[in-house]
Amino acid sequence: MEVRDAVERDAPAMAALTDAPEPVLRNVVHERSVRVLVGDGEETARDNGPAAADDDADLRGFVSFDAREDAVFVTQFGGDSDACERLLAEPIAFARGAGLPVEVMLREGDDAMRTAVEAVGFDAAGSGPQFRGDPTRRYRYDPT
Repeated sequence: MEVRDAVERDAPAMAALTDAPEPVLRNVVHERSVRVLVGDGEETARDNGPAAADDDADLRGFVSFDAREDAVFVTQFGGDSDACERLLAEPIAFARGAGLPVEVMLREGDDAMRTAVEAVGFDAAGSGPQFRGDPTRRYRYDPT
């Protein structure tokens, strides 16, 4: 598997991994730093059948992030726990180079994403804003 920059044609597969609509994710690809984790064709064919190797089904996860003057913010991510853990290394590496912490907001009860962020070293840092009426929790990673 490899991590690469996302391109616009990744938006449908990214949308399938999260609850964000495809047009929104297409815009995210243009407006944020976005990385995707893809499997090689052989691995994808083994896991999903031979037809899957020929399409975008090999996209295993994605992470988008945005740097501001005080932190790097993970704006969206999706995929299975292993893919998310691997992809969270991208904003962490960027933040380490810039000497900034990384923050992510997760909806309360999103146990799969919470497990992923905690596995790579994020700590709960208090409650966050409401998102679509749901409470969120802020997580922070300080690479310094």
